Amino acid sequence: MFKYTKHSLKKLENLLGELEYTVRYEKGNFNSGYCIVEDRKIAVINKFYDTEGRINCLIDILGTIEIPEDQLSEASAKFFKKINSREEGEEEEEGED
Repeated sequence: MFKYTKHSLKKLENLLGELEYTVRYEKGNFNSGYCIVEDRKIAVINKFYDTEGRINCLIDILGTIEIPEDQLSEASAKFFKKINSREEGEEEEEGED
């Protein structure tokens, strides 16, 4: 089971770092809680979000970008697969309703 902890947040930040993304927490006029700066690998997250909100934003971002798994360390690749299995399980639950 995936836990919404500061440790999980740090793992997500490291995973994005390995993909050469910079994660910044700032205030701004966000429609969805985060934005990707045009064609630059910068993700800006609403700094007023709690740990769970930040994690959800980073997971949303991972769903929108291409992830070359060969670029990830072994630990990050394992964590990414754990996140993906969590996402697939939620989609199956939504389809059963």
